[in-house]
Amino acid sequence: MSEQAKHEYEDFLQQLPCNWERVEIRQLGAVVGGGTPSREVPSYWQGSIPWVTPGEVSGADRQPLHDTQEHISPAGLSGSGANLLPAGSLMVTTRATLGARVINAVPMATNQGFKSIVFKNPEEGGYYFHLFEKVKPELIRRASGTTFLEISGTEFGSIQVPSPPVPEKKFIAKILDTLDTLDTAIRETEALIDKLKAVKQGLLHDLLTRGIDANGQLRPPQSEAPQLYKESPLGWIPKEWEVGIFGDMIDHIIDFRGRTPKKLGMDWGGGNILALSANNVQPGGIDVSREAYFGSERLYQKWMTSGDAQKGDVLLTMEAPLGNVAQIPDEEKYILSQRVIAMRFKPAVLLSDFAFWQIQSQLFQQAMVRRSTGSTATGIQRAELVKLHFRAPPVSEQSLIADRLFSIDQMLSNESASLEKQKQEKVGLMDDLLTGRVRVTPLLESVQQAAAQTRA
Repeated sequence: MSEQAKHEYEDFLQQLPCNWERVEIRQLGAVVGGGTPSREVPSYWQGSIPWVTPGEVSGADRQPLHDTQEHISPAGLSGSGANLLPAGSLMVTTRATLGARVINAVPMATNQGFKSIVFKNPEEGGYYFHLFEKVKPELIRRASGTTFLEISGTEFGSIQVPSPPVPEKKFIAKILDTLDTLDTAIRETEALIDKLKAVKQGLLHDLLTRGIDANGQLRPPQSEAPQLYKESPLGWIPKEWEVGIFGDMIDHIIDFRGRTPKKLGMDWGGGNILALSANNVQPGGIDVSREAYFGSERLYQKWMTSGDAQKGDVLLTMEAPLGNVAQIPDEEKYILSQRVIAMRFKPAVLLSDFAFWQIQSQLFQQAMVRRSTGSTATGIQRAELVKLHFRAPPVSEQSLIADRLFSIDQMLSNESASLEKQKQEKVGLMDDLLTGRVRVTPLLESVQQAAAQTRA
């Protein structure tokens, strides 16, 4: 991985425009370290000099930094390895947390977790603030240490970085600074996703305890309308609902958890039939981006001897981890592999879509945990799973409940896709400008010409 990172960074430098120089960081200005005054000397603290720690910048995606949580005195500055950095310095975390960075708006000092660049030309700081997103892997590659990684001042200063002409640096930084608008949109989308997740959990609880009445509305809580509810092994449920034994509602289970290609005299590969293991069955869906195995048609025929998985069948991980739930999404063939079972339900009693949501509920998840065994890897035996109680509203109501939950799940999926698109747009724009793949020179020249015409 280290050699790969080295080659990638070298390739990045080799592909720069021909009129961009390559310089070592130490050529940009002084590389300055930090320090921590003794906590045993009160006069070193609560002074007027802002003093930065890595935790204050590790999550930062904006600049500049105006103030800090702690302040030291001039005596604390001189009595430690800390240095007073002029405004416009680039402070980079180089110990434990590597590559987080921020530019200071006022003079301040840092602890020993930083190497800072005091630029010869402070106007270059904005460009290098953005560039360090690409330098970060090189920092990690050059760092060393056993307890935590750290990069020395000498090693830090020797890293080569691009150095476009100063006007181009400034213009690139100016364009990238406008990404604050995109950053704001990203944060707003992230906040909306968090809100939707909370709404989804609340709605899941309400729908699985109160259901939907004949008017298409949530029933009032039992505390407000006790006449609408009855007691059951799972507590209060609507009068129209039943509670049964989970196993009695299952029509068919596909369970090959002990089966492996080796036991069948074969091996993975040689085909494109996905094997669904607990690694791929994630909460709410199948994740094929994780490590996955594929089998041939011949392996499939020898493996899936109790029938094919069908679209809508509910998948459940029985251990390591226990309780991840997904559904077969299409009519493709799948091999049921490690620690995963598929369940098909009696349609007159239980819809697969409704079962998919109820298995995810906190009540059912906790019930599985109570009947689970194992210390290192918690799991539940199939014989115990089928004994659990399960809610069974009228099938028509099950369909309405599932539809509402799938609706909010689709909203979450759409917002997540939007968030990923926003992030890719930001990364793409930064990469194009910082590598010179997209030049700002023509735009810069037109701006300069317009400014000259205005002055004339």
